[in-house]
Amino acid sequence: MWLGELMQGYARNGQTQAAATCEYPRSLQGRSIASLTVEEFNCESPRITFEPQDVEVTSGNTVYFTCRAEGNPKPKIIWIHNNHLLDLEDDTRLNLFDDGTLMIRNTRESDQGEYQCMARNSAGEVKTQNAMLRYSNPPAKPSFIIQPQDTEVLIGTNTTLECMATGHPHPHVTWTRGSGEALDESRHLATSGGLYLQNVTLQDHGQFTCHANNNQGSVQATANIIVQAPPQFTIIPKDQVVLEGHTVEFLCEAEGNPPPIIAWTKAGGQLPQEGLHTVLSSGTLRIDHAAHHDQGQYECQAVSPLGVKKASVQLTVKPKALPVFTQLPQDASVEVGKNINIPCHVQGEPQPIITWNKAGVQITESGKFHVSGEGMLTIYDAGQADQGRYECVARNSFGLVTANMFLTVVAIQGRQAGDDFVESSILDALQRVDSAINSTRRHLFSQKPRTPSDLLARFRYPHDPFTVETARAGEIFEHTLLLIQEHVKQRLTVDLEGREFRYNDLVSPHYLSLIANLSGCTAHRQVPNCSDMCFHQKYRAQDGTCNNLQHPMWGASLTAFERILKPAYENGFNLPRGVGLHALSGGYSLPPPRLVSTEMAATATVTPDHQYTHMLMQWGQFLDHDLDHTVPALSTSRFSDGQSCSSVCTNDPPCFPIIIPDTDPRGIRAPCMFFVRSSPVCGSGMTSLVMNSVYAREQINQLTAYIDASNVYGSSERESQILRDYSEPRGLLRTGLLWVPSGKPLLPFSAGPPTECTRSEQGSRSPCFLAGDHRANEQLALTAMHTLWFREHNRVATELSALNPHWDGDTLYHEARKIVGAQLQHITYSHWLPKILGEPGMKMLQNYQGYNPNVNAGIINSFATAAFRFGHTLINPILYRLNDTFGEIPEGHLPLHKAFFSPSRIIEEGGIDPLLRGLFGVAAKLRVPSQLLSLELTEKLFSTAHSVALDLAAINIQRGRDHGIPPYTDFRVFCNLTSVENFEDLQNEIKDSEIRQKLKKLYGTPGNIDFWPALMAEDLIPGTRVGPTLMCLFVTQFQRLRDGDRFWYENPGVFTPAQLTQLKQASLARVLCDNGDNIQQVQADVFVKAQYPQDYLSCSEIPRVDLRVWQDCCEDCRNRGQFRAFTQESRKKRSAQYSYPDEKDKDLSDLISRQQDHLYIDEDGRNVTSLAKAKFTQDFSNFAVEIQKTIKALREQINKLEARLRQAGCTDDKGIRRKDSEHWMKEDCISCMCKSGQVTCMVETCPPAPCPSLELAKGTCCPVCRDPGMPADPPEKR
Repeated sequence: MWLGELMQGYARNGQTQAAATCEYPRSLQGRSIASLTVEEFNCESPRITFEPQDVEVTSGNTVYFTCRAEGNPKPKIIWIHNNHLLDLEDDTRLNLFDDGTLMIRNTRESDQGEYQCMARNSAGEVKTQNAMLRYSNPPAKPSFIIQPQDTEVLIGTNTTLECMATGHPHPHVTWTRGSGEALDESRHLATSGGLYLQNVTLQDHGQFTCHANNNQGSVQATANIIVQAPPQFTIIPKDQVVLEGHTVEFLCEAEGNPPPIIAWTKAGGQLPQEGLHTVLSSGTLRIDHAAHHDQGQYECQAVSPLGVKKASVQLTVKPKALPVFTQLPQDASVEVGKNINIPCHVQGEPQPIITWNKAGVQITESGKFHVSGEGMLTIYDAGQADQGRYECVARNSFGLVTANMFLTVVAIQGRQAGDDFVESSILDALQRVDSAINSTRRHLFSQKPRTPSDLLARFRYPHDPFTVETARAGEIFEHTLLLIQEHVKQRLTVDLEGREFRYNDLVSPHYLSLIANLSGCTAHRQVPNCSDMCFHQKYRAQDGTCNNLQHPMWGASLTAFERILKPAYENGFNLPRGVGLHALSGGYSLPPPRLVSTEMAATATVTPDHQYTHMLMQWGQFLDHDLDHTVPALSTSRFSDGQSCSSVCTNDPPCFPIIIPDTDPRGIRAPCMFFVRSSPVCGSGMTSLVMNSVYAREQINQLTAYIDASNVYGSSERESQILRDYSEPRGLLRTGLLWVPSGKPLLPFSAGPPTECTRSEQGSRSPCFLAGDHRANEQLALTAMHTLWFREHNRVATELSALNPHWDGDTLYHEARKIVGAQLQHITYSHWLPKILGEPGMKMLQNYQGYNPNVNAGIINSFATAAFRFGHTLINPILYRLNDTFGEIPEGHLPLHKAFFSPSRIIEEGGIDPLLRGLFGVAAKLRVPSQLLSLELTEKLFSTAHSVALDLAAINIQRGRDHGIPPYTDFRVFCNLTSVENFEDLQNEIKDSEIRQKLKKLYGTPGNIDFWPALMAEDLIPGTRVGPTLMCLFVTQFQRLRDGDRFWYENPGVFTPAQLTQLKQASLARVLCDNGDNIQQVQADVFVKAQYPQDYLSCSEIPRVDLRVWQDCCEDCRNRGQFRAFTQESRKKRSAQYSYPDEKDKDLSDLISRQQDHLYIDEDGRNVTSLAKAKFTQDFSNFAVEIQKTIKALREQINKLEARLRQAGCTDDKGIRRKDSEHWMKEDCISCMCKSGQVTCMVETCPPAPCPSLELAKGTCCPVCRDPGMPADPPEKR
């Protein structure tokens, strides 16, 4: 038929002629093919008569697919596999039978899939349905067909590791290197056949592993890529300049394959052979004890078969040199009010650092002093206070040298610009300061406190009259100078350094002394009388006086804080840093403390300390309240106009508000935060009655400096008397309500204002508790600690009374007080400090070597104002309250801001035990430099709905500026840390670069950094809870507190050896057991975190202090233990055997009796021997010696008494002899009296002026009302 269609086409085109006839069938024989029709051809298209069926087969078997078809002409059978025609010729496993059947021999996995039969002839084609061949193979673990092989490759080229595996199911191939680390997909391309590595580097050198995995298992095959590379330096040595004697190390490291060998040469030759040159295995060249002949050129060579690399360095060795003065400071003199430069130049290697000291206190950069880079000291506005000996100290790593000079300040005779304004200014200052103080008192004490801040101010307001007068005098003195300065400001020229005026030439010395007298500055506490040695040898004075008998005021209450660095005031006198008109160093001004707080201190994240408990923080606060308490401002109103500091945002004394930045969320509510300055002490806090110079502002410590439990007993005789219970002579402290469940007393309630703390949530009134420190109510955990220790005193006093019923109340009180103070010392130094300072700090602190009367134990200002405030970073935002199984009590835990001034919660919510368990049963907050203070302390401190919450971090920074605390970098110099030029120089102590960047952003220059935030940002020394600078200050202060305390519990003679042994059994765990309401289980060390219950002990297992060693051993004790009794001291010095006269006869008769009992008669009865004869003779001799000593002591005492009786009268400070009871006027305002051989002087206090116009009459102290008709005398005639 196709031929007919072709010929028909040719005929139509007319281009080709062709002819063909049909032979068969006979009916069409002879006809032209082109003329035949389709029907006449009689063709039939294929038709399937039998279709193939699905089949399953296993590996290696034979399978048949049958297909039958009919058609005309006979159709051809074609097979299709997975939509592709089968190639029967290339695959010998396939056979097609004549009937169309497909045979597949030796089947394999690739044969599976869909098979389709197609029948085709000239009439058409037809296909069958798909038939499936399912290949069923038994599961098989992977096995490698091709394994990777070790391959060497040159660096920078490409290579492939081949890897192929089989298995059922088909395995998945992956690659790893080394011990299993993943491959860098950017450079390692895994293909189906292996691993392709591009641009091979030395890092590709190593072992690679091919992994083939399926559900039946896995196999691995490893191969090594061996990268061949010529040597390349990874660390190139650098030129060095070293000092003679130092060890030099030139680092030189290279890589390559094979690894290169490092060799060193000097000047092209071999290294010297004397043994001081060593090439370490790392390739480093070490030269020990470098000498001048070691300097020169050295060459590091990296050698391998693929090449050599070389690097040259130069070593310069300088001779070492201690600092040597090239210009020594010389004695000099300067007029009052002038500046002076004192040169001090040194040289040395390394370059020495120069510092200056005066009276042992390091001088710092301030408005008063400047030390140039070359070492020149400049003193601005010299005054009599600046006179004295100065020491230039030059130090480098090899040592230090010192040189000193004496500066004489010459007073200028004549009048000064401010003299004319002294009288009016002093009267104005008196009126302003007293008015502001009275306004503050009315606000605080004439009404109930409206806010927690009011209550805080109430409790911190001084109650002791002498404290008030001391602080008032300091304020009046400073404010008088400020008023005089305002009067004469128009006449003064601003000097080149930008200081507005000079204080020392503002008024003449005479008028300066007059200002001091009229303001009350000369009414200092008199030098204490330490003559009662029977008392002072045995017990502490309540106010800390007479501890150091050479310096009775050292460590006493109401004295100025000590300094280790000179204060840094903007004007050298009293103005805080950053308040002046001029930018600080480097052109940067100080950031607002609130900004520093929000950027660096505040954190919502708290990391628990898994090693120590929250008791670590609480003991620190309790101890701090035994050491220091700054006298706050007596007024919370401005002196200038009486406006409250809480309503103004200007630096107008005593207001010193904390400015809230515009970007701070609090800026919406208030532009500033309430803050007033600490009260100043007049002058430097000295006891002299003459003040002829202006001293830098100093602050007052209300407490005794010593660790003496003043927070339990008070820091003055007046406070101690208020706290004592005189109802019975038992030496007890006053008690309050009994806690009913335990029957143990709570603290007594405060009898004077303030008597009422904040109301509880239930609306009940909450009386404030009374303790030795006025801050006992500030937060509940602190109140619990005060309760604990007042109970401990009463427990000890009661037990001593039972042991010594003949002791009177005073003896019991002082002996118990002595024991309690010793316990505080022992717990602090043996249990608490080792956790804070760790092993490194305790080594620096050293063991106790005995009392040193040359050590001043006073509290250092920077320690109280910054360093010891590190405890704020340990405070948890929640006070946990736990029951006796250490679960939460029904009332729940307490957010810190709800624990302030709420003693009602102790009365109404479970007593003190839940709080105490929450301290020793819960972890402390870990100080992390990026997590300093909880938001409870920076955003909610003493907050109420109607007041601006305070920010403890901002307060700490502002208080440091108020106290003139020098910047952080100055303390680094004091502590011998590395000098700081830029913020990167801090990286050894502050490793976090983000924190250093914050400091840079805030302060601009390292010289501006405030002390407290830098201390807190320092990284902790391993094993401690402090950084390097904080460690330095802690060791300095705690050494002084221990070594300068005559009553330190380890000082021989303070306690007997037996008593000291018992005191060393003391622990806070024992105190908790004895004085908690019902504490039955504690860990042995309550500062260490323990697991409950396995790490807890029963209270019966905690060692006790055995007080029986305090028992008097005597038969007739009626006269023993009477306070101040002379017999107590005299008998103490006699032997126990002959203590009492009435025992003499008894002892002698006993001795004779013992002699008779020991007679021995020999065998023949002739010789009688006394075995006790020798002992009797010795005992009698000792008895006679003791009698002679006693008689001699009595005669000495009688002579002293007679001498004192003969000495009638006194000698005053001018050497004039005064009669007993004689009165005289030392100055217009100072009256003195001679009484009992001692001179006592008092300063007259002037009453409030009854009239507006006053004048000071000659020979009188107080101003009087001026007669309106009389002209005023000129100032010089008064």
